[in-house]
Amino acid sequence: MEYNVVFTTGISDMIREHLRRKLVNPQVENLLTEEIRNMELVSRKELPADIVNINRKVRVKNHTKGTEQDYIFLSSNFREKPKKNKYSILSSMALVTLGRKTGDRFTWPFDEGEMDIEILSVEDYSNPN
Repeated sequence: MEYNVVFTTGISDMIREHLRRKLVNPQVENLLTEEIRNMELVSRKELPADIVNINRKVRVKNHTKGTEQDYIFLSSNFREKPKKNKYSILSSMALVTLGRKTGDRFTWPFDEGEMDIEILSVEDYSNPN
């Protein structure tokens, strides 16, 4: 794996539960399982500011499609609002980028095909409403 991801205990547990419930396809399941094996586990206080996590605004460049988009990842309890760039922490893009940092570039098998993704920026998002 090109990058090790950095997870908090809560995020790691959430992804493990998501995998246990078989909510992703087998290829993604294998990739996420490998990331969990190679993760760096930190407390929420120790999590660097440039790591994708819950309550973060993330700017992503999709090199395959030639597009850039902002995503705000919120708790799975919040209703997604794509028009406002607000997504569940369990959305496809969140699962792909969680634990990665600004500048990471990688390919990932989305449902619509493999995409070349780059994280352009990560910032705190403190207004989840």
